[in-house]
Amino acid sequence: MTSAPSGEQQRAAGEDTGGDNWLARLALRFTAFTEKWLPDALGFVLVGTFAVFALGLLTGEKLTGAPSDPAATTGFGLVDAWGQGFWSLITFTLQMAMIIIAGYAVAVSPPMGRLIARIAGLPRTPRGAIAFTAAVAMVTAYLNWAFSLVFTAILAKEIARRITGVDYRALGAMAFLGLGTVWAQGLSGSAALQVASDASSPPAVQKVIEEGRGPGNGLIPLTDTIFLWQGMAATAIVFVIAVVTAWFLSPSPERAKSAERLGIDLGPSVGADRTPLRRNRPGEWIEYSPVFAVLLFALGAWYLARHFARAEGSALNALDLNTVNLILILLALILHWRPVRLAQAVKEGSPAASGVLLQFPLYGGIFGMIAFTGLSKTIAGWLVSVSNEFLYPAFIALYSMVLGVFVPSGGSKWVIEAPYVLDAGNQLGVHQGWIVVVYDLGEASANLLQPFWMLPTLTILGLKARDIMGYTFAMFLVCFPVVLVLVTLFARTLSFP
Repeated sequence: MTSAPSGEQQRAAGEDTGGDNWLARLALRFTAFTEKWLPDALGFVLVGTFAVFALGLLTGEKLTGAPSDPAATTGFGLVDAWGQGFWSLITFTLQMAMIIIAGYAVAVSPPMGRLIARIAGLPRTPRGAIAFTAAVAMVTAYLNWAFSLVFTAILAKEIARRITGVDYRALGAMAFLGLGTVWAQGLSGSAALQVASDASSPPAVQKVIEEGRGPGNGLIPLTDTIFLWQGMAATAIVFVIAVVTAWFLSPSPERAKSAERLGIDLGPSVGADRTPLRRNRPGEWIEYSPVFAVLLFALGAWYLARHFARAEGSALNALDLNTVNLILILLALILHWRPVRLAQAVKEGSPAASGVLLQFPLYGGIFGMIAFTGLSKTIAGWLVSVSNEFLYPAFIALYSMVLGVFVPSGGSKWVIEAPYVLDAGNQLGVHQGWIVVVYDLGEASANLLQPFWMLPTLTILGLKARDIMGYTFAMFLVCFPVVLVLVTLFARTLSFP
């Protein structure tokens, strides 16, 4: 006769959740499911590749074939489109790897380490710690999504050292939350920055914008996208709801899983003193001396001042990924003060980029099968055919979210969607800038459902995607319906274009 499972066994299986509120119980049950059944991030991209391949075949896309024009980006068969797309994100892959490494180097510098150590002491309870981490993640993501991924992950790790009874999985999920909520509506939002810049916005997109705004008016300024009061209000509402949800998502200390229980070594505190520097020979003075760090920082700052001064319109239009990376490297250099310290931090942070280096090319293949065939327009056509002026914003948010699961790149995906999404909006009389806002909010929501952007956070925290996706899915179930309601209601307050 088999004995009944003990309370501890039930808790380990995620079954005994009666002492928590309904949202925490829901998150724990989702987490129990994802821990058992979901693959890691690599599994997602492998399954996604063949899911998109099968969808293409079912919708009538040809299996092979390539256009005669070597510069063409459409007309490929699925196999050739996958090959064309595989390395299409290689520049972006290196940029992302550098953002992770440079962001890590900034975050572990002595001044930033002291800042993280100080603010990590602000929350006093497990529930407060999770809500606080969520708020910091969204504030930093609004300023810059790349910095948020690294900074908040290291902050979450520091909080986990200090507070007993906090669920390390929930902390990890909330450290990533900025990328699943507000980042695209922030100062580094790809789509808004693209349509505001003549250099960044493709001619085909500018042509469609002109059709709605008039000749010679092929750009949409930031005042009509991320700085619309409706857009800022929607972002603020999502922020508040996400923080409140994070508060209630926190499981009770009895059911929480600490880093130790998960078998994760948190390592030394970010504010801990590093090994004293020792020079072994006179030739090492260059990398041990702050002289060249100061000189190189001054050179970089001089260039950046000229770079932003030359920007057309707003200086924000010059803030691309290369510029962000340069800023992070220069900050890391001056904050570490000695070049040898920077080199040490870069070496420590490099493993965090390993998932990006392997998986981004695979996502590039998925991107190719959607962008270089007719699949993307087919999917968009389904949505537009059942839409109208009132429902169109919600349909575009839904479409942007669904496509974002398979092409998790805000800027690249916007280039795919923009021509026909804006064209349909023109026909339906929907405000063009609001379409960008709607795209942003839907695009961000997709990140709660797939692990592409979770990789840097997961690597720093030592977690797997399946450890946190129960929590991110619960957050999605709360926040995304709110997004659909907001984009529909606020659209009624805007007039074309």
